[in-house]
Amino acid sequence: MSKVGDRIASVRRFNRFYTRTIGVLGDGIQRTQYTLTEARLLWELAQADQAETVELRQRLGLDAGYVSRIFARFEGDGLVRLERSTVDARRQVVSLTPAGRRAFKTLSDNAVEDMGALLGKLGETDQRRLLAAMSTIERLWDGPVADDRVVIRAPLPGDLGWVVQRHGELYADEYQWNDEFEALIAGIVADFVKARKPGRDAAWIAQIGDAPAGCVFCVAEDDVTARLRLLLVEPWARGRGVGARLVGECVEFARRNGYQKMVLWTNAELHAARNLYEKAGFELVSEERGESFGRPQVFQNWSLTLVK
Repeated sequence: MSKVGDRIASVRRFNRFYTRTIGVLGDGIQRTQYTLTEARLLWELAQADQAETVELRQRLGLDAGYVSRIFARFEGDGLVRLERSTVDARRQVVSLTPAGRRAFKTLSDNAVEDMGALLGKLGETDQRRLLAAMSTIERLWDGPVADDRVVIRAPLPGDLGWVVQRHGELYADEYQWNDEFEALIAGIVADFVKARKPGRDAAWIAQIGDAPAGCVFCVAEDDVTARLRLLLVEPWARGRGVGARLVGECVEFARRNGYQKMVLWTNAELHAARNLYEKAGFELVSEERGESFGRPQVFQNWSLTLVK
């Protein structure tokens, strides 16, 4: 089988696993008599006092006749009220009755209980890994998720491994750098853990929703100089001010803790990062050419005076 074929087979296998795990393949979902489609319609109706049937159908990508039959049964069971729109009599609107809201509450409560039981099988670290993976899938296929706030926090267990992995993957994808670069990053992270001192060294992870979106490190160069290292922003998080916030956090930490100067080492090819450094007040000090990470490189040294 080809590489594409292998990947398609993997996606299909995951889909089968996931639908089986959350129990949507049977006649009822979340221990109710409702199908997945019926449950989705109840959820949509519970989010507002009233909705147009045409808009609901289009939003969910459902056949008109299929939706009409579901609403007819819901109406017969006393779950919904179907009326003509007061704005446009040609359109039909639908709303949940008190019985419909009770049915939705049962569905929702059962879903919370079932999902809680699934998450309860995992420890805290694995729960965070699961949620980050789910956020990644959602963003890759559907764009930003509802919770789009950027949170800057200290690293949690597993985050330092993510820093190394994502540097290796992104720089290979975007710049074709080889595994020598990933080895360099692993060494920097290891040295940080071994030598870090409170108030002198720190690291930050940017998080959006449940997924890590970027990182930056501050390490002591000498008694008066701090070094900014390992700035990275995920491609899906770029353009949202994540990089500027990470750089700002790093610079303010250094200034607050008595450093007089901050330096960094980067590459002339990293235009977006260089732009962030310039906006933060860094100035280019020197350049050096060489062969590293499997390619010719132009490395740059930048500096920022912290004490005026």
